[in-house]
Amino acid sequence: MGEKKGFFARLKEGLTKTRENIVRGIDTLFSGFSSIDDDFYEELEEILIMGDIGVNATAEIVERLRRQVKEKRIKEPGECKQLLIDSIKEQMSVSEAAYDFEREQSVIMVIGVNGVGKTTTVGKLAGKLKSQGRRVLIAAADTFRAAAGDQLAEWARRADVPMIGGNEGADPASVVFDAVNAARARGVDVLLIDTAGRLHNKKNLMEELKKINRIVDREFPNAHRENLIVLDGTTGQNAMVQAREFGSVAQLTGIVLTKMDGTAKGGIAVAIQSELNVPVKYIGVGESIDDLQKFDSDEFVSALFDIRKEEEED
Repeated sequence: MGEKKGFFARLKEGLTKTRENIVRGIDTLFSGFSSIDDDFYEELEEILIMGDIGVNATAEIVERLRRQVKEKRIKEPGECKQLLIDSIKEQMSVSEAAYDFEREQSVIMVIGVNGVGKTTTVGKLAGKLKSQGRRVLIAAADTFRAAAGDQLAEWARRADVPMIGGNEGADPASVVFDAVNAARARGVDVLLIDTAGRLHNKKNLMEELKKINRIVDREFPNAHRENLIVLDGTTGQNAMVQAREFGSVAQLTGIVLTKMDGTAKGGIAVAIQSELNVPVKYIGVGESIDDLQKFDSDEFVSALFDIRKEEEED
């Protein structure tokens, strides 16, 4: 419980700039309007969009709010703040089934551009899954960046998880081929694949991802497939562009948002989920292994609006 509470406190602190960006505007709005009219909704839309929550998600959140205000016959702007908070939570909720891959025999491909914390995420996930009693194997298929293999090997050592590949210049597809076959032979529960993240040579990168996908399909047809894209929370709309590009070659099943500490653009967590229809599954607020946690919409929105989590205090 301590670790979880520690994470909530860190998340709350990490979202300070985002809170100033969104919540302050909302509070001013609620105190500035005496009635809920079209101007009120318009201003609310503007605040949410400026807060990186995105046009799509904003429209859905405001639409839901309008419906509830009507149904409950609410007249005072102050009374609908909680409804707004609930509406954002609902917009972001992740189903239990989203984590089936943690319990099944699965292949998790981790993708994203360099510099977003992709390799670190692979290492942290390996440690988490291992601590849940899963047999984990890492495939170091990011063979273009000299440091990637070394960095991953260090994480693998820390997590006490075996790793295949990691040689600079090796063919990523052959690393994956070896890893998949080793995973089958050893009865591994989860195979984690770190993939290359260079976007300046898009065509090759995208072809490579397709090739890796084909190998896994062919060699490990019964495995549960999970394609997680790692995005840097500080890059805002840019993260959305990256997710779209990768999504065109790999079927994205989940998002890992890193560097959520200290970003004013934390609203992007709401936007990406809505725009791409892919859930945020993990969220990272720091360097240590405990700083990557499953995404919890209730926790995220409570941290954003600085709501004390009474049930956690008990």
